[in-house]
Amino acid sequence: MADVTRERRIDVGADQVWAALADFGTISTWAPNVDHSCLLSNQTAGVGMVRRIQAGRVTVVETVEHWDPGVSLRYSITGLPAVVRSVTNTWQLAAVDNGASTAVSLTTAIDAGPRPPQRAIAKVIGRKLGQASVDMLAGLVAHPSAHPAAHPSAHPAADPTADPTRQEQRT
Repeated sequence: MADVTRERRIDVGADQVWAALADFGTISTWAPNVDHSCLLSNQTAGVGMVRRIQAGRVTVVETVEHWDPGVSLRYSITGLPAVVRSVTNTWQLAAVDNGASTAVSLTTAIDAGPRPPQRAIAKVIGRKLGQASVDMLAGLVAHPSAHPAAHPSAHPAADPTADPTRQEQRT
């Protein structure tokens, strides 16, 4: 099992960040690495909601496993190569600056098996999915719900408080 965490600070309240995450079928409107997304379930909120996403030639299905509005969202990802037993993404939101900003973390947990070669595969896949997380966090910063009025974090390179390189990897 390998866990890869990426973090980013967004200069809006957690409710605005949650609004983008909770609109589960529209990730392709803000994540630059997602070409297409749609809901596969009639459910539009909560545990059990399912979406399909396409990123390049890769298509996966994501199913919500945990839903705590304004705080956290976890979903499983299926459709990756068979060498991967399971993958989950967990988004965590925490208010900072008396609620004026939100610390957002995205942790990807990859299980490719317990043997050393499998753990090595999980680390390699973790690096790739970690970069995808960086891209998703940057897209979330640029999403209209994250900047109702123009401010520096709408352009991550211009935001001195944004640290897209902050990362943690555990095995």
